[in-house]
Order: sequence, then structure tokens, then C-alpha cells
Amino acid sequence: MRDLNLLLAGVGGQGTLLASSILAEVGLRAGYDVKKSEVHGMAQRGGAVSSHVRWGRHVLSPVIGVGEADILVAFEQLEALRYIEMLRPHGQVLLNDHVIVPVTVTSGHERYPSRAEVIETLRQVTPTVSTVPGVAIAEQLGNARVNNVVVLGALSAWTGVDVALWEQVIRDRVPARYGHLNVEAFAQGRRYAMGGPDSAGPTA
Repeated sequence: MRDLNLLLAGVGGQGTLLASSILAEVGLRAGYDVKKSEVHGMAQRGGAVSSHVRWGRHVLSPVIGVGEADILVAFEQLEALRYIEMLRPHGQVLLNDHVIVPVTVTSGHERYPSRAEVIETLRQVTPTVSTVPGVAIAEQLGNARVNNVVVLGALSAWTGVDVALWEQVIRDRVPARYGHLNVEAFAQGRRYAMGGPDSAGPTA
């Protein structure tokens, strides 16, 4: 078992908080001491949402300090830049390859950076930047809303926790009628991260 500080960042409506709840429960069932902290912001209005999830042998605080996150999971590209200072040197970034254009951009006051600019900026902090087309995979499954679980599937490949445990927690956390869909979304994300036959692999 290794201690893990995981910071999840997204936009309201992307399922960031459900993802963090699943992640915390997986850690508990895997035998870790787990602490979780959430910042909802204006979650219902498309505002920034973040969650700190800490797995360890003995975790005292639910909050990850600046420069202490082992893994930054960003459900939207700009959110990765917003929270990159939280990542430790040579930590890992998992980036959902998805753009939600904020009002400041649509109103013409700011410019949204290109995908290449986002990745280049992230790589100034860490060489390990991986992407997953969460929304595209979810849409292929017929429901874009499960993109958060696709991203969790990709993340699972980095944790060393048994796949069956992840799948059971997902089934326990979502309504029964959506259980199979979410487990399939998880499997697709994990397959992508591990470079399965339908993927070129996650590394940007």
C-alpha cells in the first residue's frame, strides 16, 4: 500500500463529487485510512468544483497542501491549469480531453487556451500528463454523463486496487438501472489508459 493524495477538479454538473465519493469508498474498502474534503463553489451554475481525497495508513487531515497532490484528475482542461500548483514535482496529471468554455471567454474578455498550450503548461510542472477522451467514450456508450466514470476507469490503472473492488463500489453508488452502463464506462476508461486494442494510449 502506498499513500496517495488525489485532487479532483471539474465544473459543476460533470459528476466530480460523485467521482470523489466513489474514490473515497474504494480507498476504504482497499484497507486505507481515507479523508475527503470538497469545495462545491457554484456547482449548480457551472462553477469550479474540487475534491481532495487522501488514502494512507494514517491520514490526519482531509486537505491536500499546495505542492502535495500525487495525482491531479481534471475533468475539464482549464481546471487542470487552475489547480496545477497543487501537484507535487513529478506528480501525475490525468486530463479529461474536454472543454467547457466559461462566460469570460464567450463574452470576449478572455481567450481559452488551446489543447497544446494546456498540455505544454502542465508539462512545465510534470512530464507525466495523460489524457482520456472521457466524453467521447461516454457518448459512444449512449450517455455523456458517465464521462466521470470513464475518467475513474483510467485513474484506476494507476492505483493498484483490484478491478472487482472498483466495479462493486460503482454498482453500490449509482442507481441499479445505471449500474451496467457505469461499469462499462469504467471498463472503457481503464482499457484506454492501459493502451487497449481500441486506443492509442492515454499519454498526450
